[in-house]
Amino acid sequence: MSDRITCPECEGRGGQRYGTLFVACQFCGGLGWVGEHNEPAERGNDDQPPPPPPTAANHKVWTDPYISSAFPCRLCLGARKVSHVDEQAGTLVMVPCSCATPGST
Repeated sequence: MSDRITCPECEGRGGQRYGTLFVACQFCGGLGWVGEHNEPAERGNDDQPPPPPPTAANHKVWTDPYISSAFPCRLCLGARKVSHVDEQAGTLVMVPCSCATPGST
């Protein structure tokens, strides 16, 4: 364990804000500091990194027939729009989903 220091990834901000959406820093977990009991270097000292999580469209919740029938699209959940974070502009942009374009599946 080490002393508490300001997070080097987010510089103590705890994450990044896109309009009203706040995305927590993955390094410090949104606390803005590391050390003591929040020590990222001590997490999972395995040689192999953990497998990546499944995409939202391939999540195990879709195996439930009630869930899969309630939402016509696994990407936008029927809203026909998906969110996209434009990091250069620092904004959250809504773009049309692939199900909203004619001729798509």
